[in-house]
Amino acid sequence: MSDSASLVARRRQFAIEVIERLRSFGYQALFAGGCVRDLLMGREPSDFDVATDARPEEILPMFRRVCEVGAVFGVVRVVGPPGVGEVEVATFRSDGAYLDGRRPESVVFSSPEEDASRRDFTINGMFYDPIQDTVIDHVGGRADLDAKVIRAIGDPFARFREDKLRLLRAARFAARFGFSIEAETWSALRAMAPEVGVVSVERIAQELEKMLTHPSRSKGYGLVRDAGLLDAILPMSARAAELEGSWERTLRILAALPERVDFATALAAAWIDWGRIETRRIGATGAAEYPGHAECAARLARLGGRTLRLSNETIARTSRLLEFQEALWAAPELSDAQLKRLLIIDEIDDLFTLHRAEARATGRDPAPLDWAERYRIEQPRGPLDPPPLLTGHDLKQAGLRPGPKFAEWLDAVRTAQLDGAIATREEAMALVERLRGE
Repeated sequence: MSDSASLVARRRQFAIEVIERLRSFGYQALFAGGCVRDLLMGREPSDFDVATDARPEEILPMFRRVCEVGAVFGVVRVVGPPGVGEVEVATFRSDGAYLDGRRPESVVFSSPEEDASRRDFTINGMFYDPIQDTVIDHVGGRADLDAKVIRAIGDPFARFREDKLRLLRAARFAARFGFSIEAETWSALRAMAPEVGVVSVERIAQELEKMLTHPSRSKGYGLVRDAGLLDAILPMSARAAELEGSWERTLRILAALPERVDFATALAAAWIDWGRIETRRIGATGAAEYPGHAECAARLARLGGRTLRLSNETIARTSRLLEFQEALWAAPELSDAQLKRLLIIDEIDDLFTLHRAEARATGRDPAPLDWAERYRIEQPRGPLDPPPLLTGHDLKQAGLRPGPKFAEWLDAVRTAQLDGAIATREEAMALVERLRGE
């Protein structure tokens, strides 16, 4: 059994123990929500949630380690053995009014049927009894799983009004599972897409990360745009359609990425034409030109990242990948110093990933990438990142007064070293003396 399968098995066993404990006190207890969906689809659930008719104050004394966060909404977390994590235990409930498009103002503890009816989509509204091995389905979720359909429970407008993040989740689930979105649910989604802006940008960013780091990222991003959600979330991405063929190119690049990529690389692929939108002009030959589009894309990515309140690291990595989005295509024409500096940036592996995805998606000749890969491995002109021949301390030791010229001289020495023009400290000092004289 793999480590992943072993962890899932231990989490499931602990969740069953929680159910057995609740039942030993006379309460109902069942698996609920996404874990039921995943089990029925033959997938490994990431966690196991439990629904019960026991109330939080009745649950708390039953377990040694519990977390009361969410108890006001009928939710407590039971802490498992080391490495197993927590099991969320929620009391069957009906929700009060959703006044902020995010969470109910109040909850009323209720029955399994009422609890199922408040959930988002039918495939997420089922319960499962792991002791009796039976599915309890009050919303038609099993039929929709078989039909491969995403359908809102009850009135789709009501479900989306309750939590506007469900607009994005519908697209993500449809993409992830390869399902279609039922017609009335899709109509409501499109009609209410402009309202997704009431959702906090942090929650939107989390949903986008889940979507773009999954192999179904291209379909998910396409659905988000088709529904009109991008206009409200990232207008710059929605504007990609203004460039002929740009949106289709973006989706092909997303599809050509490896199954597993980090969020920054996926974002760079999704935002790869942002700079072209802003810099497009018609050249003397009548063809479109995009001067400075990479630098422009990097700047816009920093703005987009701050809009979504992404981490500083994600923003920096995304903008760097876009800044260098053309760099490896020109690798054979770069000087040794330029190429070596490029090949040692922190994002170089992801940059190769992005370039190769573009090559697969557009038919662009990958020969420059292959050449750069060989150079990186073979290092025909010496190490990519050798120890510097001189430092600022060396210049001070030589009696030179620190000042703005230090950085200029040290950069010139480093360039000459990487180009193979100099190889010793003495040659480096001679170059500095020559630069001083000039």
